[in-house]
Amino acid sequence: MRKPLAQPDLSFETALWDGGVSCVAGLDEAGRGAWAGPVFAAAVVLPPDAAVQSRLPGVRDSKQMTARQRTGWAGVIRSVAAAWGVGNASSSEIDALGILPATRLAMARALDALAAAPQHLLLDALLLRENDLPQTALVRGDSRSLSIAAASVLAKTSRDAWMIECASAYPDYAFERHKGYGTRLHQEALTRVGACPQHRFSFAPLKQSFIIHADPGSGRK
Repeated sequence: MRKPLAQPDLSFETALWDGGVSCVAGLDEAGRGAWAGPVFAAAVVLPPDAAVQSRLPGVRDSKQMTARQRTGWAGVIRSVAAAWGVGNASSSEIDALGILPATRLAMARALDALAAAPQHLLLDALLLRENDLPQTALVRGDSRSLSIAAASVLAKTSRDAWMIECASAYPDYAFERHKGYGTRLHQEALTRVGACPQHRFSFAPLKQSFIIHADPGSGRK
């Protein structure tokens, strides 16, 4: 018998709301393990009202949703949220800083994009050490907190859209299909034509690769 999908709720948010903390931001990232493209993060502040759960019944960990479900619910999240923001860190920033610091940078940029100033952060496992706000890091937070799950959906859909757009500049890699992850199709493209500026050269599979495309749309050398 198939195990039911984990359904995030507002338990953590409600505890904070009841304590007088009305502006709680959930944060999550997408693309941390990819070989190419930026890492994206999103921050979502839900209204301090338990009834918001009934307006987001299909929102869960974005990895447990289909692309169509994520796209549909992303629009609902934006309309329901009291505030939301998206940020990213580029592949060159990932190479310069390392993937975890770059992920934190993307999250900081997502927070900067919020129209409201959060009072507490709920994060999926990570803590933002440079941020002085109170924070709670939850293991598997995107399966437990609705705010984090909503952020995971916005981060994933935003990154997927970016990679699809990137595919038109670098058509050799089929970024629109694998979104920069290390699939067989991606590996075959790297073997055939080498890497491009969107690849993360600090990652082990890319360390011996070389740049083929000097500029977007420049074609193969």
